Amino acid sequence: MRVRVKFFAMLRERAGTAELLKEIDDGTTIAQLWESLQREFPRLAVPGLRLLYAVNQSYVTPDHVLHESDEVVFVPPVSGG
Repeated sequence: MRVRVKFFAMLRERAGTAELLKEIDDGTTIAQLWESLQREFPRLAVPGLRLLYAVNQSYVTPDHVLHESDEVVFVPPVSGG
């Protein structure tokens, strides 16, 4: 099945793209997708990076199981003032 992945801020810079379509297996969790993306884009593998995960514009936990055509967003930490 296929999901749409969106990257923002530092993640977009590290992946070299803002968006991609990713083929995944049935039953894949968002945590498993993130692990796969870190292997595909090694610059995403930042030790200690704490992300928020959103699927179809709702925040989810890392164990959330993805479905066909889901829109997945990895939200990096935000800083500033």
